[in-house]
Amino acid sequence: MSGTRLALVGNPNCGKTALFNLLTGARQKVANYAGATVERKEGVLRTLSGRACCVLDLPGTYSLSAVSEDERVTLRVLQGDYPGEKRPDLLLCVVDATNLRLHLRFVLEVQRYGIPIILVLNMADAARKRGICIDTSKLSAALGAPVVQTIAVRRDGADELLKALDANCEHHVAAVPMTGDLHTRVRQILATCVVTPQLGDTRVDAIDRWLIHPLAGPLVLLTVMLLVFQSVYLVGKPITDAIADSFDMLATVTRTLLPAGPLQGLLCDGLIGGLGTVLGFMPQILVLFFCIFVLEESGYLPRAAFILDRLMRGVGLSGRSFIPLLSSFACAIPGIIGARSISDRYDRLTTILVAPLMTCSARLPVYALLIGAVIPDKTIAGVLGLQGLVLLALYLLGIIGAMAVGWVCKQLRPTAMAQPLLMMELPAYRMPCARDLAQRLWERGYLFLKKLTGVILALTVIMWFISTFPSAPVGAAGAAIDYSVAGYLGKALQPLFAPLGFNWQITLALIPAFAARETAVATLATVYSVAGAEDVSSLGQALSAQISLASALSLMVWFAFAPQCMSTLAVIRKETASWRQVGLAFGYMFAVAYVMAWLTYCIVRAAS
Repeated sequence: MSGTRLALVGNPNCGKTALFNLLTGARQKVANYAGATVERKEGVLRTLSGRACCVLDLPGTYSLSAVSEDERVTLRVLQGDYPGEKRPDLLLCVVDATNLRLHLRFVLEVQRYGIPIILVLNMADAARKRGICIDTSKLSAALGAPVVQTIAVRRDGADELLKALDANCEHHVAAVPMTGDLHTRVRQILATCVVTPQLGDTRVDAIDRWLIHPLAGPLVLLTVMLLVFQSVYLVGKPITDAIADSFDMLATVTRTLLPAGPLQGLLCDGLIGGLGTVLGFMPQILVLFFCIFVLEESGYLPRAAFILDRLMRGVGLSGRSFIPLLSSFACAIPGIIGARSISDRYDRLTTILVAPLMTCSARLPVYALLIGAVIPDKTIAGVLGLQGLVLLALYLLGIIGAMAVGWVCKQLRPTAMAQPLLMMELPAYRMPCARDLAQRLWERGYLFLKKLTGVILALTVIMWFISTFPSAPVGAAGAAIDYSVAGYLGKALQPLFAPLGFNWQITLALIPAFAARETAVATLATVYSVAGAEDVSSLGQALSAQISLASALSLMVWFAFAPQCMSTLAVIRKETASWRQVGLAFGYMFAVAYVMAWLTYCIVRAAS
């Protein structure tokens, strides 16, 4: 079986990715398909006999109708005409054993392409608990393919699947293409191979009566979101503070070991001060990711999309936009890429334009720094933390802004284009797998560290250099940084942002933040350290002494709307193939950010 190429195919929510992780472990490579923005996952597995296989995790799709980009990629790989991608030798068709009626149709559709398959009945335990009896022998005969039962999240069934792979290689099981009407064939297979008990309301139905109720559902969703953002501070902030204290100690030790000079300044003010400050917010980012992953793997997110469909349709979006927009809370890039699953062209473009307004993890270090600097650490009603409530308000501000833009797009929508209705599967509730959660958190943490040691490191060093040189002339009365390139640049641009309440240090931090938002924190840490702010114990204390509440809130609102991510703009260009859409996204976000930040500054300053 050496050199054999396997591909996993299946509907969304069938446990395909969990099975891929089970089979390949850490032996994975993640990239994009050539010429597309669809994520490509490839791994390596070894069967029980020691044979090596290359495993490809194809995008989850409901059909091969080639409407969305996911479907087009999967279809072309199965046809063997995708550039740079070899046709698979064997397919592992993963299905949800509790929902064979829906999933078998896709299996029969896949079989039409003549590639041998092994049918993987995932979530077999859930099927048994529901009293669903599947005769795997009859099912195998009906499909002309081996059938294996697995419970991927519990790592059950892997050995049986590996045995089936070995057997398939040795006996060369041929493909059995299906002909005729797919729906008729599915009904015939279910009638002969599956016994489903006639049940009344299940536990899922009982839970859904509350979670997708027109009134209770939105309240539950708001409560869940509130708990998520409270967790970011309650769990993440103590760890963040401990990391910050550690870097303060490291900087102090470094200053005692090295003589005063450029090297000491680069290490203490640039690298330790800048990168250390950004790294300190990693725990809060991971807490946010953890909460999102738990909600996703538990099966709650599709229900949230269902709950919000009516509201989102009212503002020009659809419930199908919810998951791409929710992904944008982690990063706008996968959210924009996720919009490819939206078949309606206008809905897809609207989703792409509003996705950057969702509060991504890159904004979190900026918010956490400013909230910690100007918002008191106290509770409301003895339960809710004020800082967590402010963070929630910033997230809600982004959502409200996205809805407002969506509403404008709806008014501009051609009258002949009716919005399609939302049709989606609500998966069964399941307990998230700790191993999969840990692996996904590791991947996110690794990507954050990779970014930290890449573009953020480079920009931090550049900012330290222009903040240090040229040196102040002999006898200069002002701070040394006032005579540096950074000082001149910040003061030259400051009049443009003065109406927003930004001083020249904040104005300077906005420049590298257009490449990566997190660098604003590193830049402020570098600038204030070079300026001689060592007498305060933290950057937050330095900011609280330098900027007012009005300026801090104005800056938060600016970051809520500003188009400060070049990678996001690049992905918009790639997804839309239009520089006009890139210009539209940049222009409207910059204008909204400027106006909203100005209004915030004026209102707060007048109120105080």
